[in-house]
Amino acid sequence: MRDTISIHLVREAVRDSHVDLERILQAAGIDGQLLLDDQARVPVQHYARLWRQLARALDDEFFAMDARPLRRGSFAFLCQACRQQPTVGAALKLALEFLALMLSDYDGRLATQQSLAEIVLRERSADPKRAFSCFTYWMIVHGIACWLAGRRIPILAMELRGPAPRYVGDYQVMFSPNLRFERPRTRLIFAAEHLDIPVRRSATELRRFLARAPANILVRYRDPDSLGWRIRQHLRNLPAADFPAIEAMAAHCGVSVATLRRHLTEEGAGYQALKDSVRRERAVLWLAEPQATFEEIAERLGFADASSFYKAFRKWTGASPGHYRSLILDAEDPPFTRPRVLPQQTIR
Repeated sequence: MRDTISIHLVREAVRDSHVDLERILQAAGIDGQLLLDDQARVPVQHYARLWRQLARALDDEFFAMDARPLRRGSFAFLCQACRQQPTVGAALKLALEFLALMLSDYDGRLATQQSLAEIVLRERSADPKRAFSCFTYWMIVHGIACWLAGRRIPILAMELRGPAPRYVGDYQVMFSPNLRFERPRTRLIFAAEHLDIPVRRSATELRRFLARAPANILVRYRDPDSLGWRIRQHLRNLPAADFPAIEAMAAHCGVSVATLRRHLTEEGAGYQALKDSVRRERAVLWLAEPQATFEEIAERLGFADASSFYKAFRKWTGASPGHYRSLILDAEDPPFTRPRVLPQQTIR
């Protein structure tokens, strides 16, 4: 169901809290009996209230999942500091450094290679952290980055050191269908082009963002009123071979071709770019399937041959399909080492 959260995540949120659970759930508007129903879901707004109630009760915005509490106000302070950075990349580095100082067990580092970027989360404990803790960390970092960019930053892949949790459905919606567990490192990978997006958020926009948090980072960042978002959703429901020409898409949207182009230009997108973004989403998911050949993937994406897919993928990500696949599937990744000069670092 749209804009709801699985009861599995409610259980995870309260697992380490050691609070008056009945009172906290009641204040959040969540019926405690739902905890017994594996299929239950709660509205995002109720889950967001649960987060705020827990943060208030614990004075910890990381919900007692680290040896050090992330004191109330830390998220607002971090957003304010990030808002004053020139680019999303600079803001991300600041955010990771801040969280590394505040938390004892999580140390995130940003690195780039060609047109791919990754954030590696070095867990200072020998045993991997549970998935919910890592996903909460990513939710904070990725949510702030999307807000600063003014758009969703697509995650190409996300990997965790620990085993897959019992439930992953909402995580796949929130982050990426391409989730991998029991990997050498905990990291997320995305296109490096987003690091260069300038930050232009006002103090008024910050107050509005914080007033809506954390509900606005608990679901996939989107602007449902934008034409581009509606078109992308329509394309996701179609085979690539059936993607309509711009004339047919304009007719579907009830506007002229000129109007469609103008609105998309105002939103900073183009129709071809929207089609490519959907193809890219599918490509990175299928490249994580070692049995899928490049020829098969090219055909699924509507390309004439593997060579055309190769060129398109390189244009989308700056990396060849083979390079990306080796990055995702290589089980012998070396241990993460602290970079000395972040802008020049590469993915190892």
